[in-house]
Amino acid sequence: MSSSCDAILKALKECLLNSDCVQKQGHLPSECLKQYSNDLPEQCQLLRKSTFECKRNMLDMRTRFRGNTVGMDAEKLRQQKTPAPPAEP
Repeated sequence: MSSSCDAILKALKECLLNSDCVQKQGHLPSECLKQYSNDLPEQCQLLRKSTFECKRNMLDMRTRFRGNTVGMDAEKLRQQKTPAPPAEP
């Protein structure tokens, strides 16, 4: 898969692993996505949709030349969450 979708995919994996479907009910993350998607938190559902959009945009010829904006937005969010290292004097 393209690196433009990696940030969204990682966020979806973390969200699924921290969800009640996996933690409390003991289901596999793949089972939660396929069979119990309505029971997932809203954040996981939005990440699932974003992952789908990112993968679809990779195949869309109109966006292939401009770049995958869905994945780029996720990368920007990830960079904002990680603090910059302190500057050395």
